[in-house]
Amino acid sequence: MDYKTQLQQGDESALKALMDAYGPLLKRTAVLLVKDRQLAEEVVQDTFITAFRKSHQLSSNDKIKGWLVTITLNGCRSRMRTWNWRHLFPAKDETAFDQLEETALLPEAQLLAAIEEQRVHKAVQALPYSYREPITLYYFHDMTVDELAGVMNTKQNTVKTRLARGRALLKNELSKGGDDR
Repeated sequence: MDYKTQLQQGDESALKALMDAYGPLLKRTAVLLVKDRQLAEEVVQDTFITAFRKSHQLSSNDKIKGWLVTITLNGCRSRMRTWNWRHLFPAKDETAFDQLEETALLPEAQLLAAIEEQRVHKAVQALPYSYREPITLYYFHDMTVDELAGVMNTKQNTVKTRLARGRALLKNELSKGGDDR
Protein backbone atom coordinates (compact mmCIF):
# COMPACT_ATOMS: atom_id res chain seq x y z
CA MET A 1 0.00 0.00 0.00
CA ASP A 2 1.31 3.44 -0.90
CA TYR A 3 0.74 5.20 2.42
CA LYS A 4 2.84 8.21 1.50
CA THR A 5 0.79 9.26 -1.52
CA GLN A 6 -2.56 8.48 0.11
CA LEU A 7 -1.69 10.39 3.28
CA GLN A 8 -0.48 13.37 1.29
CA GLN A 9 -3.80 13.37 -0.56
CA GLY A 10 -5.64 13.45 2.79
CA ASP A 11 -7.03 9.92 2.49
CA GLU A 12 -8.38 9.00 5.93
CA SER A 13 -8.67 5.32 4.99
CA ALA A 14 -4.86 5.26 4.67
CA LEU A 15 -4.61 6.73 8.16
CA LYS A 16 -6.98 4.02 9.45
CA ALA A 17 -4.87 1.34 7.75
CA LEU A 18 -1.73 2.81 9.35
CA MET A 19 -3.40 2.80 12.75
CA ASP A 20 -4.43 -0.83 12.34
CA ALA A 21 -0.99 -1.89 11.13
CA TYR A 22 1.23 0.04 13.55
CA GLY A 23 -1.03 1.08 16.44
CA PRO A 24 -0.39 -1.93 18.71
CA LEU A 25 3.39 -1.72 18.19
CA LEU A 26 3.47 2.01 18.92
CA LYS A 27 1.22 1.65 21.96
CA ARG A 28 3.41 -1.11 23.40
CA THR A 29 6.44 1.10 22.88
CA ALA A 30 4.80 4.12 24.49
CA VAL A 31 3.52 2.13 27.51
CA LEU A 32 7.01 0.84 28.21
CA LEU A 33 8.50 4.31 27.90
CA VAL A 34 6.00 6.54 29.73
CA LYS A 35 4.81 3.91 32.25
CA ASP A 36 1.16 4.96 31.96
CA ARG A 37 -1.33 3.26 29.65
CA GLN A 38 -3.60 6.29 29.28
CA LEU A 39 -0.71 8.64 28.58
CA ALA A 40 0.68 6.11 26.08
CA GLU A 41 -2.65 6.07 24.24
CA GLU A 42 -2.54 9.87 24.06
CA VAL A 43 1.00 9.76 22.67
CA VAL A 44 -0.01 7.23 20.00
CA GLN A 45 -3.07 9.28 19.05
CA ASP A 46 -0.87 12.33 18.72
CA THR A 47 1.57 10.27 16.66
CA PHE A 48 -1.06 9.43 14.07
CA ILE A 49 -2.37 13.00 13.98
CA THR A 50 1.17 14.27 13.44
CA ALA A 51 1.80 11.62 10.78
CA PHE A 52 -1.34 12.66 8.94
CA ARG A 53 -0.50 16.36 9.14
CA LYS A 54 3.18 15.98 8.28
CA SER A 55 2.97 13.20 5.70
CA HIS A 56 5.05 15.37 3.35
CA GLN A 57 8.06 14.61 5.60
CA LEU A 58 7.85 10.87 4.90
CA SER A 59 10.63 10.10 2.44
CA SER A 60 9.40 6.65 1.31
CA ASN A 61 7.03 3.86 2.26
CA ASP A 62 10.02 1.71 3.24
CA LYS A 63 10.77 4.04 6.15
CA ILE A 64 7.24 4.36 7.54
CA LYS A 65 7.81 2.18 10.63
CA GLY A 66 10.94 4.10 11.64
CA TRP A 67 9.20 7.41 10.94
CA LEU A 68 6.22 6.49 13.15
CA VAL A 69 8.51 5.17 15.91
CA THR A 70 10.49 8.42 15.80
CA ILE A 71 7.31 10.49 16.15
CA THR A 72 6.22 8.26 19.05
CA LEU A 73 9.62 8.57 20.78
CA ASN A 74 9.53 12.33 20.45
CA GLY A 75 6.02 12.36 21.92
CA CYS A 76 7.16 10.17 24.82
CA ARG A 77 10.19 12.37 25.46
CA SER A 78 8.03 15.47 25.40
CA ARG A 79 5.55 13.97 27.85
CA MET A 80 8.34 12.80 30.15
CA ARG A 81 9.73 16.35 30.30
CA THR A 82 6.34 17.86 31.08
CA TRP A 83 5.34 17.91 34.71
CA ASN A 84 1.71 17.24 35.40
CA TRP A 85 -0.57 16.27 38.25
CA ARG A 86 -0.15 12.57 37.51
CA HIS A 87 3.25 12.75 39.20
CA LEU A 88 1.60 13.95 42.39
CA PHE A 89 -1.36 11.55 42.27
CA PRO A 90 -0.30 8.46 40.31
CA ALA A 91 -3.07 6.23 39.02
CA LYS A 92 -3.47 2.85 40.63
CA ASP A 93 -2.38 -0.03 38.45
CA GLU A 94 -5.75 -1.73 38.18
CA THR A 95 -4.77 -3.65 35.07
CA ALA A 96 -2.23 -5.77 36.95
CA PHE A 97 -4.97 -7.24 39.16
CA ASP A 98 -7.22 -7.83 36.14
CA GLN A 99 -4.39 -9.59 34.35
CA LEU A 100 -3.78 -11.84 37.35
CA GLU A 101 -7.48 -12.76 37.46
CA GLU A 102 -7.40 -13.62 33.75
CA THR A 103 -4.24 -15.70 34.06
CA ALA A 104 -5.61 -17.62 37.06
CA LEU A 105 -7.71 -19.59 34.59
CA LEU A 106 -4.71 -20.63 32.51
CA PRO A 107 -2.50 -23.66 33.09
CA GLU A 108 0.33 -23.20 35.59
CA ALA A 109 3.05 -22.86 32.95
CA GLN A 110 1.20 -20.05 31.21
CA LEU A 111 0.56 -18.34 34.53
CA LEU A 112 4.26 -18.45 35.41
CA ALA A 113 5.17 -17.13 31.96
CA ALA A 114 2.67 -14.28 32.35
CA ILE A 115 4.07 -13.41 35.79
CA GLU A 116 7.63 -13.48 34.45
CA GLU A 117 6.66 -11.27 31.51
CA GLN A 118 5.05 -8.82 33.92
CA ARG A 119 8.26 -8.80 36.02
CA VAL A 120 10.34 -8.03 32.94
CA HIS A 121 7.99 -5.22 31.86
CA LYS A 122 8.08 -3.70 35.35
CA ALA A 123 11.87 -3.95 35.42
CA VAL A 124 12.10 -2.24 32.02
CA GLN A 125 9.74 0.49 33.21
CA ALA A 126 11.91 1.01 36.29
CA LEU A 127 14.95 1.83 34.14
CA PRO A 128 15.98 5.45 33.68
CA TYR A 129 14.53 6.78 30.43
CA SER A 130 17.92 6.97 28.67
CA TYR A 131 18.23 3.16 29.02
CA ARG A 132 14.53 2.27 28.78
CA GLU A 133 14.22 3.74 25.28
CA PRO A 134 16.98 1.71 23.55
CA ILE A 135 16.15 -1.48 25.50
CA THR A 136 12.49 -1.23 24.44
CA LEU A 137 13.28 -0.62 20.79
CA TYR A 138 16.07 -3.20 20.59
CA TYR A 139 14.37 -6.10 22.36
CA PHE A 140 10.66 -5.48 21.87
CA HIS A 141 10.84 -4.14 18.30
CA ASP A 142 13.92 -5.97 16.99
CA MET A 143 15.56 -2.77 15.77
CA THR A 144 19.28 -2.91 15.00
CA VAL A 145 21.87 -0.70 16.67
CA ASP A 146 22.18 1.23 13.41
CA GLU A 147 18.40 1.80 13.27
CA LEU A 148 18.39 2.86 16.92
CA ALA A 149 21.16 5.37 16.31
CA GLY A 150 19.12 6.90 13.51
CA VAL A 151 15.83 6.96 15.41
CA MET A 152 17.42 8.24 18.61
CA ASN A 153 19.59 10.73 16.72
CA THR A 154 22.78 9.58 18.44
CA LYS A 155 25.98 7.63 17.70
CA GLN A 156 26.08 3.84 17.47
CA ASN A 157 28.59 3.63 20.32
CA THR A 158 26.24 5.63 22.53
CA VAL A 159 23.43 3.19 21.71
CA LYS A 160 25.70 0.21 22.48
CA THR A 161 26.73 1.76 25.80
CA ARG A 162 23.14 2.47 26.80
CA LEU A 163 22.10 -1.05 25.84
CA ALA A 164 24.94 -2.55 27.90
CA ARG A 165 24.18 -0.40 30.94
CA GLY A 166 20.46 -1.02 30.57
CA ARG A 167 21.03 -4.78 30.40
CA ALA A 168 23.22 -4.62 33.51
CA LEU A 169 20.54 -2.70 35.41
CA LEU A 170 17.87 -5.15 34.21
CA LYS A 171 19.99 -8.14 35.21
CA ASN A 172 20.51 -6.65 38.65
CA GLU A 173 16.81 -5.83 39.07
CA LEU A 174 15.59 -9.22 37.85
CA SER A 175 18.10 -11.18 39.94
CA LYS A 176 16.96 -9.29 43.06
CA GLY A 177 13.32 -10.15 42.50
CA GLY A 178 13.85 -13.77 41.55
CA ASP A 179 13.58 -15.15 45.08
CA ASP A 180 10.34 -13.48 46.17
CA ARG A 181 7.97 -15.34 43.85
